[in-house]
Amino acid sequence: MGPHPAVAAARRAVRECLGGLAPDDLILVACSGGADSLALAAAAAFEAPRAGLRAGGVVIDHGLQDGSAQIASRVAATMTGLGLDPALSIAVEVARPPRSGPEAAARAARYSALDGAARATGAAAILLGHTLDDQAETVLLGLARGSGARSLAGMASRSGFYLRPLLGLRRAQARAACEALGLCPWDDPQNEDVSFTRVRVRNELVPALETALGPGVAEALARTAALLRADADALDDLAAAEAARILAADAAGGPPASASGASLPVPADAQPGWPVEALAPLPPAVRHRILRTAALAAGCPAGALAERHVASLDQLVIQWRGQRWIDLPGGIRAQRRYGRLLFTTGRSEGQGGRE
Repeated sequence: MGPHPAVAAARRAVRECLGGLAPDDLILVACSGGADSLALAAAAAFEAPRAGLRAGGVVIDHGLQDGSAQIASRVAATMTGLGLDPALSIAVEVARPPRSGPEAAARAARYSALDGAARATGAAAILLGHTLDDQAETVLLGLARGSGARSLAGMASRSGFYLRPLLGLRRAQARAACEALGLCPWDDPQNEDVSFTRVRVRNELVPALETALGPGVAEALARTAALLRADADALDDLAAAEAARILAADAAGGPPASASGASLPVPADAQPGWPVEALAPLPPAVRHRILRTAALAAGCPAGALAERHVASLDQLVIQWRGQRWIDLPGGIRAQRRYGRLLFTTGRSEGQGGRE
């Protein structure tokens, strides 16, 4: 007899995501001890050696609960028992910056620690235990915020060296895999704390949608995310190509030439700002992407830069009425002067919108 269907599904998902890694590469599983990441750790421990890879694990102790260090130690021991080597336990300090909620602050600390673990061990990839249910919740949260296509596209199966093999599996499958393997997950009490928005979405909104619309809501939301991700990727590529074309033409002082590229360029120091007359004719979806990336490159924090900021930048381009400037997050100021959109740091008094 073969493995339990849930175990087989988790192993198959991990096996499929490991393609492209080189022999003897090290992968690390980010394991909290919950059912999702524990099922992932077990699947990776089984599949990695068969693919000629080494598999380790890392647990992050956020220090937000009593006994968190002991919990992290038990998770590390469980990973060792599964055959993961190294099995790291890393304690972090969660500092909450202004305008950042506790979830965002913990996430930032966690990913910083995971990045450090990858550098320290030379890991080629870090596996994350997000499931289809997590994907559906992410889409609903994006809808509630009024976010654009990129946010509604949810989590990618691959983001740099981060891999999410279980995005096609339900949370219940991960728990069933743990039960079949005799593993005892740790249920984080914060996952039932209704002060967290995601917990309310998980425990109240998704069940309400399934009651009203029938089963299959989570799968439908995940499919929507996949479709929107493809659209968002195409628009990002188009925006990168248009930005390169604009900057090349501006530097040469001649008509635009075709250009392409997946990474959106920004003006060099010797060529400040963006020519407004080249931005204005672009489709709004492309122009907004260029403006957002330009603001981020100027120093605006990604988590604080909202759509309303990008819309205000767009008004400087297509609805010019002599506005002076726009103050953006991170101490960045944007203004239109002499036909160019300029980004500067600080709150120094600038000239009005002289054309």
